[in-house]
Amino acid sequence: MTTLAHALGDSATMVARQLLHMRRYPSMTLTLMGMPIVFLLLFVYVFGGAMGAEGAVGNRADYANYIAPGILLITVASAAQGTAISVAMDMTEGIVARFRTMAIARVSVLTGHVVGSLVQAMLTVAAVTAVALLVGFRPSAGPVEWLAALGLLAAVSFALTWLSVALGLVAKTVESASNLPLPLVFLPFLGSGFVPTETLPAGIRWFAEYQPFTPIIETLRGLLTGTEIGSSGIAALAWCAAIALASYLWARKLYDRDPSAS
Repeated sequence: MTTLAHALGDSATMVARQLLHMRRYPSMTLTLMGMPIVFLLLFVYVFGGAMGAEGAVGNRADYANYIAPGILLITVASAAQGTAISVAMDMTEGIVARFRTMAIARVSVLTGHVVGSLVQAMLTVAAVTAVALLVGFRPSAGPVEWLAALGLLAAVSFALTWLSVALGLVAKTVESASNLPLPLVFLPFLGSGFVPTETLPAGIRWFAEYQPFTPIIETLRGLLTGTEIGSSGIAALAWCAAIALASYLWARKLYDRDPSAS
């Protein structure tokens, strides 16, 4: 068996392990999709009338269309938070140390986490999208736009998953691993996820316009509801590639370090 075939076989085994965990412990997946659904219901039914009445967005129905892309990004970020917890549990419970003594490809452990988390993220995105449709989200996208939006969400999930793998490896405890990715969940609030950036105070507006989640949200909004995308699409893909590459290199460095030195 070649080295590549050996690595692919071990990676497939680790992916199956992660999917088995998801099936045996569905509470984690339900918890991860719970937060974005609560945000969706809260902002549509509690704040939607007032937020839409400000004039920048429209009525409550328009506001549901406006915030849906931001909610989907929160969903992906929440799933990434679960990845950090899963990686930290493997590190603290000694299973990774056990894997290191076995004749398996080292990269397969991280690959299993990343692919398993991508599957989990796409499942949560599907569930949250269904709830959004029930509360009034009315996208105008055709099949091509939907495929492009799903591709962008998968790219964002891939980038944030590698970042969360690194955060899970650097965390000393499972509790700290659950807190480190938390700022990712709240970045859409400091962007164009819930209100137009031009309505924000000057300092926050500057941050909102240049942080990575804003072009991603604007691209999703354009694909799903037909608003202008402009240069946001290129910026969104560039941010995804940069975060994924930097996070992958960081995660590999942390994973390959001498355990006795940590």
